[in-house]
Amino acid sequence: MNSVDTEDQTIYKVVVNHEEQYSIWPADRENALGWTDAGKTGIKSECLEYIKEVWTDMRPLSLRKKMEELSSKK
Repeated sequence: MNSVDTEDQTIYKVVVNHEEQYSIWPADRENALGWTDAGKTGIKSECLEYIKEVWTDMRPLSLRKKMEELSSKK
């Protein structure tokens, strides 16, 4: 068996949760509770590259909102 036979051939989809955190999920499976499609499908490397491009702020949405609230009170 060579590396081509063992490469991941799974098609994934990019999913996002209510905190705007991203992950990948097999495209043929129902999303886990709390996760919705982000609109990108492909092989693992394509999906991870997409996440790298769009998920530029790793802080959860609730933390970003709280920090904005605190900074506007100054």
